Order: sequence, then structure tokens, then C-alpha cells
Amino acid sequence: MATTALAFAPVNSRHDASTQLHATEAFQRSLLARRLGGRAASSSVSTSANGSTMSDEFVVGVLGDLHIDPRKMEDYGVGRSHFLPIFEEAKKKHGNVALVSLGDLGESKSVRPEETSELFAGTTECHEMAAEFLGSFGVPYEVVGGNHDLEGLDEFETDKENLEMYLRSHNKETPQFCRQIADKTLLVGLGSTVFRDAVYTSHEVTIDQAQIDWFENLVVNHPAEEGWKVFVFTHAPPNGSGLRVLQENHVVNGCCWLNHSNEKQCKKFIELVREHRCIKAWFSGHFHLGQDYQDSITFPTIDPKDGPYPNRGSCVFAQTSVMRSGTSRDGRQQSRLIRGNKDGFEICTVDHQKDGKVRLDASITYRGDTNEVGVYAHDDEAYDHDSYFKVYAPSAGDALHPPDEGFRRYNTDGNIEPFDIEMDTVAWWYMSCGRALGMLNGNLIEYDSSTLAPLGLVVGADELVGKKIGVINSGLDADTCQLLFDEEGMEGADCAALAGDLREQAVVLLDKKTNQVTVVQPNEDGSYWRKIVRNKMVRMKEVRRVKAAKLWAAELLGLEDENEAKVVSSWGPYTTTSGTAKKTSVPGLTAPAAL
Repeated sequence: MATTALAFAPVNSRHDASTQLHATEAFQRSLLARRLGGRAASSSVSTSANGSTMSDEFVVGVLGDLHIDPRKMEDYGVGRSHFLPIFEEAKKKHGNVALVSLGDLGESKSVRPEETSELFAGTTECHEMAAEFLGSFGVPYEVVGGNHDLEGLDEFETDKENLEMYLRSHNKETPQFCRQIADKTLLVGLGSTVFRDAVYTSHEVTIDQAQIDWFENLVVNHPAEEGWKVFVFTHAPPNGSGLRVLQENHVVNGCCWLNHSNEKQCKKFIELVREHRCIKAWFSGHFHLGQDYQDSITFPTIDPKDGPYPNRGSCVFAQTSVMRSGTSRDGRQQSRLIRGNKDGFEICTVDHQKDGKVRLDASITYRGDTNEVGVYAHDDEAYDHDSYFKVYAPSAGDALHPPDEGFRRYNTDGNIEPFDIEMDTVAWWYMSCGRALGMLNGNLIEYDSSTLAPLGLVVGADELVGKKIGVINSGLDADTCQLLFDEEGMEGADCAALAGDLREQAVVLLDKKTNQVTVVQPNEDGSYWRKIVRNKMVRMKEVRRVKAAKLWAAELLGLEDENEAKVVSSWGPYTTTSGTAKKTSVPGLTAPAAL
């Protein structure tokens, strides 16, 4: 791919501080002064994956969430300077070099607040600027869309229009990419294509079905048995990756994993990893967390003495940090570097807080075409455990290992005995329907039944700590049948036929102070985790309605300050077990509370 030189000299990380600062300032000025139509070269659409003979050595730089802010370009110039000598050396040695951005390219707030409230992320200006930055490394680049990359809400009415601009800015034909980087070695990326049309939170990373089908076809046609090796890049990791360095907001809001809220699609990615051992590594960002601890990388196999078989095919999963200080959740500023050859590959950290020091994190050695063995190169480095939400991962065990100590078993009556909940309570269990629930930091969490990865919040610690929780049988009885028969259209129904084959159960909470019992009802689809965060477009409209109601109330009531107006919102759809809709009030909010 041809590149267009920007108006600044390459920065060598070995230069003195004054030279580096001068280059950084020049880089910032060049970006701020650019014309929208005169950006630097962007990524190639794809490179043939026909298996033609190439060198087996390669180098790939991996950048996490950039969240570019044109007011704060210093860190990007410094970060770029750390990669330039690495890339130059690799170009001279073998030439198989590329850069991959994991998306979320722009700052999700106004970068000119005195002029406009328009978010920078997802705008034409944002993507033109990101294309210029990524094109300035002197090597071909690829990019995958993150959850903020279609956030140009004021500029574009639809996701389709926003996506078309994103693709055009980065010279891409499709949201996905495939680039052959070395002999029988592919770089493959999948990008998010939904924001405004998200069913739940707009910050879920959604890979559309067309991309999933394309990816499955690719791994089917590039089997490990023929020597193919596939390195995958997505903004968020897939369910089952085993990456446990997850922020609490991602778990609660249902945006940890690819296609998180779609149960079938969410499981599809790890199923493909397990089936197709050509998939050797999977890199993701999204969490804004550093790379100084071992559980930012997970291996496909572990020594049996260390625990059960993780069932991750032949794939290593790696979390990627961020380049700019203002975007880091744990203070780290780091990127990834992949160095590979026919025998395996290395995963390294480029530390932007240590003058671009390259640290080996893990060495992965191929054992034939369908297996690989990974070794950590260092222990956990010191970090603040309280600065992120480290998710407890239940373990169901295997033939050599029993379930972990937190696993709760049913008694002879088919119930789980009630137990007290505190912030440090560790417990989990399977429901008869196959769903997995458990305790974490005082919260009731639903876990994926296959991977035991956290799916989302069921009951928050604010409601749960200090209470008892249990699981009881709740099969149909005479009273339940009578309740159903009393509803219009249910006359003459067969109670036995309604019972089904599965044992019905209820998750119950007991408040030890008031003796009030709460039944935790599942969702209509049988899941338990609460999909309570809606699409950002919907929430923005709701906020505007509340603001308008405050202004209306202030005028009507003669209030000096609109914020003095007492405004609440009511939502549907369900507030009762009744089969007849007679009331729309919300107890405790728009009507008196009732037990």
C-alpha cells in the first residue's frame, strides 16, 4: 500500500526529550491543520489468502481503543514514535509488517464544548483524523469498528449512512478484513455495525450475521490441517475467552462480549474457536485495562495440575490496553506487538510510559498444526486490584477436577438451602433449565451455561447484601391452575399439559429484618440477567422528554428554577402477574408502594 508522508519527521524513540517533544508538537499541528479531503494513506481492503509462498516471519502492531481527541494529541505522537523503529527494522528484515487498530477511534464527547455539544466519535472529522494517524506509521493498516465508531448521531441519521462514511474514510469495502501477513498466516478482523439500531445498550459490540457467516466460511476453507494460521481482531472479546479483567459497567450493562445480548450469536464465536484449530490468537480491546497481569492473556491449554481443561481450541486470547493517558482505567498506556514465524509467535507489550520499552509477555509454540503451548514470560506486575472489576469465574471442573468450592448442590427435596449473602460470598449453581447463577461482590450474576463467563446482573448488591437467597421448586398446583383458568381464553386448559417436562423453580430472597420474600422472575426468553440499559438514541429522547417536562412544570407551577420541578418517569411493559391490564401505575413511584 502506498503511503503519503505527513508534515513531520519520523521520531526515533532513542532521540533526546527535546527532539521527541518537537516532533510530537509538529505531529499535533499537522493533524489539527489538515484538510478533510487530504488525509494520509489508509488501509488496504484485503490481501489475497491463496497460500502463495512468503516468508514465515512477521510483525504486527496492535493498538487498543484510541479515542482520539484533537486537543490532546501528545500521547499519540509519542506512541507512534515507539513503533516506527520496530516497523523499520522488520521492513528491512522481511517486510511482513502491518498495523491493526481495534476500534473506538474517537473521543465520545464534544471536543469543542464551547461551540457544540456534538460528540466527536463517529463523525467524518473523527474518522478522517484517525485515518491520517493510522496511515502515518509507514506500514499498511487495518481497523475494526468498535462500539463508538458509528456514534456520529448529529451528522448521520442511520447506522447505514454512518457505516458507509467509516468504510470510505479507511478505504474499506466491508466491515471485516482479511490480510495475508506471512506464509499461510492470515490477519482477520470483524467490526461492529450497529449503534442506533441496537436492541439494548448501544455500547454492545455487534458483529452482523453476514460477517459471522463470512468468518465461518473463511476458517472452514483455511484448515489447520493444511498449515493455516489465523489471527483474529475484534473490539470486544468473545464469550469464553477467559479474559477476566472486566470493568463492572461492562458486566452490568451487557456489553462484555461480542453480540452479548444475542444468546445464539454470543456463543457462536467460541464454538468456531473450539471447532477450527487454525484460529491461533484473538486480540481485543474495549476494557481500557493494562497488560501487566497474566490474566490479560489466556492460553488454550494449561497443565492439569493447575485446573480443568479450558476448552478454548488452539487459541490464545489477549487483552490490549490504550495509548492515551486520559483513556486508561488503571493508569497503563500500552499497546501489543506480535512477532511470529513458522514455529510460533510472541505476544509483547510496547510500554508508552517507559519510552516504548518492549517486554515479552508470552511465548507460544506450535505443537503440530492443531495444538500450541503458551508460556508466560513474567509474573503479575504490581497493580491496584481495586481499580477494576476482576470477575470471579466459576469452574465446573472436568474428569480430573471437581467443581470449585463455590458450587452449590441441591438437597434431597430438590432445593438449594437458603444462605446469607455478604459482599464476599462466593456461590454458584445450575438451575434445572440449565441456566447458571451465582454470587459475585454481593451481586447475583447470570453466567453462560457453557463457558461460565459472566453475562449480566440479576440482582444488585444494594438489594441483596444482608438477605438470604435460595432456590425452591415451584411446579404447577391447583391454585396456579385456577389462576390461569380465570383468565379469558384459558377455559378448559389441561393443567398437566401446561406443566411441561422441566421442573419449575423459583429463586427467592428473604429480607431478615422485614420477613419480606422477593421472587426473582426470569425474562420471557428464560434468561435471568436484566437487560436494563436501552439504546442510546432511546435514552437521549427520554432525557429530552424529562427536560421538557421540567420546563412545562416550572411554567405551570410558577417555579423560578426548572430543577425544582419533581418529575419522574414510568416505563413498561410489566408491573404485575395479572393477566388483565387494569393499572399502569408503578408502586412506590407513581402510586403508593404495596407488598
